[in-house]
Amino acid sequence: MTLFDELEFSNLQLDQHGSLAVLTINRPKALNALNSDTLTEIGQVVDLIAENADISALIVTGAGEKAFVAGADISELSELNNVYSGRELSLSGQEVMQSLNNLPLPTIACIQGFALGGGLELALACDIRIASPRARMGLPEASLGVIPGFGGTQRLPRLIGAGRALDMLITGRQVDAEEALQMGLVNYVSDEPLSKAREVAEQMIRNAPISLALIKEAVRRGAHISVEEGMEIEADLFGMAVATSDFAEGTRAFLDKRRPEFKGE
Repeated sequence: MTLFDELEFSNLQLDQHGSLAVLTINRPKALNALNSDTLTEIGQVVDLIAENADISALIVTGAGEKAFVAGADISELSELNNVYSGRELSLSGQEVMQSLNNLPLPTIACIQGFALGGGLELALACDIRIASPRARMGLPEASLGVIPGFGGTQRLPRLIGAGRALDMLITGRQVDAEEALQMGLVNYVSDEPLSKAREVAEQMIRNAPISLALIKEAVRRGAHISVEEGMEIEADLFGMAVATSDFAEGTRAFLDKRRPEFKGE
C-alpha cells in the first residue's frame, strides 16, 4: 500500500517508489496540455505530498516522448475575454506553481519533448530540471497576444538573467536542450532523463530531510533581499539545523565512518 493507491485522477498518473514520488501529466493526445482540471489535480497532489512525511522527493514528468507539457490548453485559453477572467486564471495557475515551488522536499522536472508556455512554467517551479536531448523549451505567449501567466516572467529572469529571459520572452523562440544547459535553464541533459532524475533524487534522499527543507527555505527567502539580510536568515536556519537529532546523527556517523540514518527529527 502506497500513498497513491486509492487515489484516482483523470489527467495524472501517480507512482511511489519507496520515498520517491513520480507525478506524470497524462494527457498524451493533447501533448499533456494544462487545462483547468489538470491544474486543479496537480494542486491536490502537491498538497497531499506536502502533508505526507513518507515522501522525500518528487519527480514531475509528462506521458510519452513528444512532450513534457506543450503549454496551456488553447481551447480553454481562447474563451477568456475580459480582465477579470484572465487575472483569475493567472492567479489560479500561479497558486499551483507556487505550492509546488514551496514544497519542503526536492522536486525535479523530467523534460522529454516540448516544454512550452505553462509547461515550462511548471518546470521552472521545480528545483532541478533534467532534459532529453530532444527537448524544446520556450515561452511563446506573445505570439498568442498574451504573456506568461503562471510565473514565467518572474522565475525565468531569476534563473537565467533578465537579458536571456527577455530574449526568449520577446522573440517567443524555442531553445534546445544544449542551449538550455548552457544558459542554466536545465541542470542536466540525458538520453534517459527519467533514469537520471531518479538517480539525482536518490542522491538527494540520502541527505537529512530537515537540511533539505532548510536549504530550500534559505535560498527562497534570500533570493530577493540583500546578502546581509540573507546571511541573517542563513544563521537562523543553521541554528535550527544544529538543534535537530539528524545533525547529531550526521556528525556521529561521520566520526564513526558509517552512513547516517536520518529520521527527519
